Amino acid sequence: MPKARKQAEPEQLWIPGGVFLMGSDGHYPEESPSHRVRVDGFWMDRTPVTNAQFRAFIDATGHVTLAERPPRVEDYPGAPPEMLRPGSLVFVKPPGPVDLRDIRLWWQFVFGADWRHPYGPGSDLRGFDDHPVVHVAHSDALAYAQWAGKALPTEAEWEFAARGGLDGAEFAWGEQLMPDGRAMANVWQGEFPWQNLLEDGYERTSPVGVFPPNGYGLADMIGNVWEWTDDWYRSRHPADAAKPCCIPHNPRGGSEAASQDLAEPGIPRKVLKGGSHLCAPNYCRRYRPAARFPQPVDTSTCHVGFRCVTRPPAEPTP
Repeated sequence: MPKARKQAEPEQLWIPGGVFLMGSDGHYPEESPSHRVRVDGFWMDRTPVTNAQFRAFIDATGHVTLAERPPRVEDYPGAPPEMLRPGSLVFVKPPGPVDLRDIRLWWQFVFGADWRHPYGPGSDLRGFDDHPVVHVAHSDALAYAQWAGKALPTEAEWEFAARGGLDGAEFAWGEQLMPDGRAMANVWQGEFPWQNLLEDGYERTSPVGVFPPNGYGLADMIGNVWEWTDDWYRSRHPADAAKPCCIPHNPRGGSEAASQDLAEPGIPRKVLKGGSHLCAPNYCRRYRPAARFPQPVDTSTCHVGFRCVTRPPAEPTP
């Protein structure tokens, strides 16, 4: 088993740590207030965990992902019995313009969709070993991280790493989404959710590492798939964090109870970062390091994955 785990581990790069401007005051309200944060150095996976790497974990442990297990009736009282079957959320592109206020017009819960069958029964992973694994719930990502001897990043660690040393920049590579017309990440071009112009070359996920890395050498920190962090979601950054006297050090966000109270039906939420191939200028401009999204811990989709970090051992207290 240790040999299989070693083969599965993505390459990790050292992120030096430091003080940076976290959040943004110019986009969505949940990104504010922008504030200075200090994080210690850590190692981070160069890419999101791929299907091949996740398969090695499954083969070694026998782990069954949340999407592969039927929901328990006690967890979803009142749910129709016919809905208590394994499955996951899949993006289905509508044929034309739709009401952007109704996500049901492009998201479908597909029975039999899971990490092995990303678009439902009949789909498989042939030719997709080097694509990021999807349809993983938070518990699945955490199980992989623990098996690999790693951890899921905090939101602050993730955002610091995504910025690649460009403190306060709009994007992970500078101030323009597509500098000189060059696609820097796998995001949506055209009118979401019905028109994808494919200017970046990909309709869905892309192989990890095909777009330019950021200043720390990390690939796909923006676009391709959203990535789980280990922070509980809160609707805004703490107001106290913006005070110049108090720079948070290695902050961890929120609480399970508070995240559970944010939305019906009361499922706790963790922070997702980075946006995905479904983020578009006309709908979801979350292809930026500051962007964040509250993902229910019991929900997996075809555009959510993860990567891991390793922190140096803590120094003993004198």
